[in-house]
Order: sequence, then C-alpha cells, then structure tokens
Amino acid sequence: MARNINTITVSGNVTRDPELRFTPSGQGVCTFSVAVNRSWQNRQTQEWEEQTSFFDVKAWGQLGQNISDTLTKGSRVVVSGRLEQRSWETDQGERRYAFEIVADDVAVSLLYATAEIHRNERRDGGDAYAGGGAGASRPAPASGPATYDPAEEPF
Repeated sequence: MARNINTITVSGNVTRDPELRFTPSGQGVCTFSVAVNRSWQNRQTQEWEEQTSFFDVKAWGQLGQNISDTLTKGSRVVVSGRLEQRSWETDQGERRYAFEIVADDVAVSLLYATAEIHRNERRDGGDAYAGGGAGASRPAPASGPATYDPAEEPF
C-alpha cells in the first residue's frame, strides 16, 4: 500500500509576532507567518531578481506555547511540518482557499544569530500545553481556535 507523504520545510523570517489562542477545550494554538526569499541572477540581463513567498504557520500544544514565548517579528526560523489546505465562503458566496503549514517542529536559524537554549520541564496531563511535537494528537483540521474568524483571511 502506498503511503502519502506531505512534508514541507521552509527557512525564513517571522513577519508578525506569533499569536497564541485557545480552543474551547483549552488546547493552545499559535499562528504566525514566515517570509521566504529567493534570489537569482537573470542570465539575460545579469541583474539580480528576488521573489518572496509567505507561509502561514499553525502550531499546537507545547510547541505553540514555546513559539509564543520565544519568537518575535523578524526572527529567522526553520519550520518543518505538513501543508494543509482550508477553504471558506465569502459573504458574496465566493469560495476561497488558503494553504498553511501545520508545524511539527520550529527552530531558530543560526545563520545570522546565536541562541541560548532553555529546556522546559516535561508537563503531565491536565495541562493545556501538554503534548506537542511530531507525535502529538491534534484536533481535526476543521476545528480551529475559538476566536477564528474567516473574515480575517488575507485574500
């Protein structure tokens, strides 16, 4: 049986301070955006050209809490996770789509900076932040933060 593989890793800069919210059940979810720049030299004009792609990122549980506590706008990060598509309908009845990365791991990039590591103590059940990481269970993709508003979509 073939197995679908959907993984993505991007390296770029955080474009806005991460925002931590909670689902009605108390599960933490952190959202932020990463800008990824690509530069190349045009062989015909010999001029340097640049393209920037923006990726929305969502991280659940302890990972989301750690991101919220650590990252700020401008931080250079490496994000690894899976790509998910979600859709919604506008007030005018138009169908809209967005892709986002659901993070399994987020790390600060040491390309242009140094970092100091502070290990968190392991937390047991009952804590809203317990879990996280690649093997953690997550709510079904249809469920989102309690304060999610599709009108906030960038499209």
